Amino acid sequence: MSIIAIEGLNHFFGGLKAVDNFNMVVEQGKVFGVIGPNGAGKTTLFNLITGVFAPTKGKILYNGVNVAGKKAHQIARLGMARTFQNLRLFGDLTVAENIRVGRLHHHRNRGEKQNRFGRDEAEVMNKLLDIAGLTSRADEKASSLPYGLQRKLEIVRAVATEPEVLLLDEPAAGMNPNELLNLVDLIRELKEAFDLTIILIEHQMKLVDALCDYITVMNFGSVIARGTPEEVKENPVVITAYLGLGEVG
Repeated sequence: MSIIAIEGLNHFFGGLKAVDNFNMVVEQGKVFGVIGPNGAGKTTLFNLITGVFAPTKGKILYNGVNVAGKKAHQIARLGMARTFQNLRLFGDLTVAENIRVGRLHHHRNRGEKQNRFGRDEAEVMNKLLDIAGLTSRADEKASSLPYGLQRKLEIVRAVATEPEVLLLDEPAAGMNPNELLNLVDLIRELKEAFDLTIILIEHQMKLVDALCDYITVMNFGSVIARGTPEEVKENPVVITAYLGLGEVG
């Protein structure tokens, strides 16, 4: 069953068409990857889905309701959460306080009656801290954490808002190989523990291969390929445009 269906989505910056007739169906409970070269339109797509930008044209159906053009807070209230390429933590707050910000967002905007997680407050907090490996550091300032743990904290803070759909914009950016492996485990565990549908922008193909059920490939704002990770990696258009393995004869 689809949870998001994007139909004929377009967005212009002046004369530049950043997203060009984009279509994608996201099935509930799956992990969908969006990949492509820098400037392909991936983050613009996320900004359209989450209400940062209003599309020039097209529909974004979320649970059958067209949310294209709605404000970011309205879309978040419906059950979407996202992270950004650049860390956006509250550095002077503790780890636990950063997560509580997410919980406050949920309670203020969606209310106790829409508790998807079906758990009490302490259980949710403890589960998120445990999955992220942050239990022993709950009272430390977020700014004192190593970079990889700050990335994890940002992700679990987004999950604290109780989304149905979690959008991750290059979560592995700046991570070393060990941090990347830990990130794969984190995303898998959060998905299972909190019944998430995930849309992922990423350049790290190891992470994409490990997590994604399906991939959409963008270039110059348009879809150039879609399929399973195996199908996408073997697609000659993708090989030429993105993976950097040379021309295919």
